[in-house]
Amino acid sequence: MADAASGQGWRWPWLLGVCGGLLVVVGGLALLAYAGDRDRTVDPVVSAVAPQTITGEVTEAVRPERSLEPYVGLGSWVDRFDFSPPYAGENPPVSADDIAEMADLGVQTIYIQASHRADRSPGPTEDPWVLAELLMAAHERDMAVVAWYLPKWETEDADKIAAMADFEVLGHRFDGIGVDIEYNQDGLEPAERSARLVTLSEQVRAHVGDEPLAAIVLPPVLTDVVNTDFWPEFPWAEIAPLYDVWMPMSYWSFRSESSGYKDGYTYNAESTERLREHLGDPDALVHGIGGIGAVDAAVGAESGGEPLAVVGDLDGFGRSLVDTRSIGGSIYDWVTLDAPARIAMAELFSSGVAAELWQFFPAVDNE
Repeated sequence: MADAASGQGWRWPWLLGVCGGLLVVVGGLALLAYAGDRDRTVDPVVSAVAPQTITGEVTEAVRPERSLEPYVGLGSWVDRFDFSPPYAGENPPVSADDIAEMADLGVQTIYIQASHRADRSPGPTEDPWVLAELLMAAHERDMAVVAWYLPKWETEDADKIAAMADFEVLGHRFDGIGVDIEYNQDGLEPAERSARLVTLSEQVRAHVGDEPLAAIVLPPVLTDVVNTDFWPEFPWAEIAPLYDVWMPMSYWSFRSESSGYKDGYTYNAESTERLREHLGDPDALVHGIGGIGAVDAAVGAESGGEPLAVVGDLDGFGRSLVDTRSIGGSIYDWVTLDAPARIAMAELFSSGVAAELWQFFPAVDNE
């Protein structure tokens, strides 16, 4: 998930109903070992059967109502390359141990790429057993988990997002749903891409009803100033009523020094201001996303060909969140934040930024 820089074998068949071979759970919940042979077990999305959690216990949760609170405060991002076996292998960079570290550093919400449309992701979601383990591990630590998806403007997109919204195991489900609106490598004319975005947004809204939806969007500085050809005539007004919280991808590490936007404050602050102008709502709820990553400048600032932000930028990013009356902030992503940067973000929020952001969060009746 990166602005203007990068977009963002299934091991067992999905069981989409009661059919031959589906285990029937009668009068209680059966426990299936997560470490066992998963290609012949029941899909947690369509049953009440869950894998063991990292503590070896399964705890049934009361199915919560989704609200806007997960978007307040400090968040952390995880994409499919960080946790999903087809992309990350058998020893992924992000595991339950990382969730424990996030919790210790004060992260309140994990944003995870729970579904993707590609040959390596043929199922409705990424590996549901891994998702279940991470989801329940986060909930054990009172952390929220928001699932996000990168549409490529095809008919499968709506089903993929619906699968994330409907994912549930023992009462645990994702605490929010986000749509990553940035893909432009589709060969479509901008007007057609915009029309498909609006249609998809309407379909997702119809599926989730009144539950909050997050729009993970291109920073308007990119589309208005830096690269006006990236997505001309972006349909801000048309999608404005369909989403509840806005998450601009203000990745200042991609900007040049000469542009004036290569710092943690300016790029996010101006993008947030322009975003609200485009939406026609000066009070639109915003959770700013910075980065990409952040590293101690002494160790270099590039990873996988992508220029990374540096720790010294983070204070300015935090100030931009407060000055723009945002409700939360995060850096994309967890893996590209080195240890000093993770600590710096934790200290930034624990020293007062988090309290400042809460004051901008209105009382919301989600009934």
